[in-house]
Amino acid sequence: MPLSEDRGAEMNVAPNIKPTPLPFPEVDLMHIWDQLEAPERQRLESIRAFFQVRIRPASIEYWNREEFPHHFLAQMAAHGLGNLQLDGSSDLFKGLVYVEAARADVSLSALIGIHNELILGMIYEFGSPEQKESWLPKLSNFTALGAFALTEPNHGSDIAGGLSTIATREGEHWIITGSKRWIGAGTIADFALVWARDSEDGKIKAFIIETNREGFNANKIENKIGLRIMQNADIEMESVRVPDANRLPGVANFTEANELLKHSRAWVGWQAAGVQLGIFDIARDYCLHREQFGQKIAKFQLVQMPLSEILGNAMASLSLMSDIARLQSLDKLEMVQAAMAKATTTRLARESAAKGRALMGGNGASSDYEMAKLFADVEILYTYEGTYEINSLIVGRAVTGVSAFV
Repeated sequence: MPLSEDRGAEMNVAPNIKPTPLPFPEVDLMHIWDQLEAPERQRLESIRAFFQVRIRPASIEYWNREEFPHHFLAQMAAHGLGNLQLDGSSDLFKGLVYVEAARADVSLSALIGIHNELILGMIYEFGSPEQKESWLPKLSNFTALGAFALTEPNHGSDIAGGLSTIATREGEHWIITGSKRWIGAGTIADFALVWARDSEDGKIKAFIIETNREGFNANKIENKIGLRIMQNADIEMESVRVPDANRLPGVANFTEANELLKHSRAWVGWQAAGVQLGIFDIARDYCLHREQFGQKIAKFQLVQMPLSEILGNAMASLSLMSDIARLQSLDKLEMVQAAMAKATTTRLARESAAKGRALMGGNGASSDYEMAKLFADVEILYTYEGTYEINSLIVGRAVTGVSAFV
């Protein structure tokens, strides 16, 4: 259902939250936040308060029910989260926004990241003037959502060479037929950015396809173990007709997709760092309140050790990602660095999630205590935007000069 059909008055109320100090001195051991200029730091304090006060407590029930909280969109827009890609923010600030979002809820951090890195950014970089005029204002304030439709049922890691969705030119229109899978926000988006192979020249092109067009159908993927708030979809397109004006003129082949994917892999690294802070927050608070053997379990050596390891993993991830932001600001980020960052931070996040869940014993298995939610969400981070194995092979190819893909 397009978003325009489900917006209540609650969405028009801007949040009024008193900022809390950011960061906790004992958490930001590497002083990553201190690298921000004062205006961005102050803005981030407000954003962090919003996520911790409004999003984090409410997200558990939406996660349990696999539902999307539409009323959060206007509140996120009020904090400028729909326009991070275009508002002139520093790369470090954007990354730390993703950190704070994932610290509260990984699904909504995924929505914000995909929206900025892959939807807003793609139309801005590769769209026509008319496409920009039509969509960018609505996207920037979350009155419209897009879905990035690249992955297919039979083509994930090999999508560059295996993409099978076909676009056929007929006069001033294109006829598009094919299937897409695991498409984030696919059931709630107003349009999908669909990658398809031109039947005439074999090159990959990109199209804006409104989700209400005849022949376009999106069905929610049910029973996921993680990212349950994100409405992933199977999309079927049967002879969907769109005007040539819906083709993104700046996309000439898969090179443009690869450039977008490079930065989205880096974005997942920020998510992985953020969720580790969430794991640490939850585990530390639990250990400071849980009593066993007549005392708080935070006193025990076998509790303090995994807590320090979780925080160490988070700081290592944040330090790596701050260097990725530096490379982005210099326009020097390459795929090998993005792939290494994504693989490394999600591996550390997986380790941190296992330690956090174990610290909480049986309670770590219930989403009521939040840790199980993060534990499951980390499994998705480990897999999407290129699996751990594929990203590791990208690094391996770069450092050896030998490709393991062929």
